[in-house]
Amino acid sequence: MKALVLFAHPCEESFGAALHQKVVNTLTERGWEVDDCDLYAENFQPVLTTEERRGYHDEPENCGPVQPYVDRLRAADALIFSFPVWNFGYPAILKGFLDRVFLPGVSFKLVDGMVKPNLTHISKLAAVTTYGGTRFRAFGAGDPPRKHFTRAVWHVTRPEKMKYLALYDMNRATVAKRAAFLDKVGREMQAL
Repeated sequence: MKALVLFAHPCEESFGAALHQKVVNTLTERGWEVDDCDLYAENFQPVLTTEERRGYHDEPENCGPVQPYVDRLRAADALIFSFPVWNFGYPAILKGFLDRVFLPGVSFKLVDGMVKPNLTHISKLAAVTTYGGTRFRAFGAGDPPRKHFTRAVWHVTRPEKMKYLALYDMNRATVAKRAAFLDKVGREMQAL
């Protein structure tokens, strides 16, 4: 099994970095091949350029500017996002990855104007995330990252297994609560 882990947090001392490391270590210990894509460390450029937008539907030329990332995505059997929720959304670098790499012909095909899944080789899909606010606050805001991940990303992959692991109320999480969530992530990555 080959997993592409998309990590989007700039601070190596963060709890998000600890969660990311738990994901990578657990999958590696299971014998999986892990492609650890740290978007900040790789200096991924998240901005969709004017030229890229104009050529967005021109397959396969649309892949050119991000071909190495497209190749990594196409080579994966599992896709795991590891990110914090900021302002009820993905970090800009992760959103930019989705904008620039989840292209027509890559993550989906347009057939008579309808989006058809094109990453169906992804059999396992997971997100590991933290929210500063409570689940109630996230629900009140519509919880855009959860909805996007469990609907849009799910739709283009159609995995056999999917997990959305979220620690809400991170701003007030105790050491014990963080440790329990870290353990939960390890157990869920064992079961993925």
